[in-house]
Amino acid sequence: MDRLEEAKVEAINQARAAMSGSQSVDRALRLLALIGREPAGGLPLAEIVTGSGLNKPTARRLLLALMRAGLVEQEPQTRQYCLGEEAFVLGVLAARRHGLLELAMESLRRLSGVTMDTSFLSVRRDRYCVCLHREEGTYPVRTHALQMGDQHPLGVGAGSLAILAALPDDDVDRISAANEQVLLSHYPGFAPDSIRADLALARQRGFSVNPGRLVASSWGIGAAFRYPDGRVAGALSLAAIDSRMQPARQEELAGHLAREIARMERLLAEMFVSGGKGGGAARPARRGPPPEARRA
Repeated sequence: MDRLEEAKVEAINQARAAMSGSQSVDRALRLLALIGREPAGGLPLAEIVTGSGLNKPTARRLLLALMRAGLVEQEPQTRQYCLGEEAFVLGVLAARRHGLLELAMESLRRLSGVTMDTSFLSVRRDRYCVCLHREEGTYPVRTHALQMGDQHPLGVGAGSLAILAALPDDDVDRISAANEQVLLSHYPGFAPDSIRADLALARQRGFSVNPGRLVASSWGIGAAFRYPDGRVAGALSLAAIDSRMQPARQEELAGHLAREIARMERLLAEMFVSGGKGGGAARPARRGPPPEARRA
């Protein structure tokens, strides 16, 4: 075989490899779209195989890949496949004017209006928390510890801590272990023991407090809200300078947060349970840690 023929064969092999890779991507995206048609209850493997036209081993392999990416999850009770949290977060980040942010804007404006402090909407992203929106207050001295798009390990910051405190203990243990090194190396004010203590206090009080651990003299207070099935949807929080976060005012701010948390959960219930924008009935409440990929 001469060099020209060798080059042709190599080009053909490369084209076949590229086609094989693109076919896997196309098939995985087809599965994702198929599962997305049933956002509430999900789909069993048999229906996914039938609907996709793939054989069972191929469908399972692609589902495992989607689960590792957080785009798909398997319900532990029904064993059906549903859209994962990463799919939700990517959707929110791609279209910030819709969905959860759209529901939260009135609450954020009201919180910043009545307190004069800056309010935030945050959501979980695996073992991290990302700020989706920052609503400025009118108080002349403001804190800039958290900006829209900022991402920190769960437990770092008031909203992030509120989300962590709302998770099951098994999830907390797994996340804490996974984040230990990054906390020790990049967040000196957030040693694992400190986060554990803050978490216990947050569960006891019903709201979280960040006592200036991220930025000196910048305090925060937060509370988590849930979907109708019990999963944590996100957190609302407020930030202010330390002189505006004394114990008496913490209780006052917690009251404002509680009212807006109740509003968010009511709107989410109307969306998911009453056949609104989310469609369908709510998924069963999750017990314990999220299912691992090996359950596929």
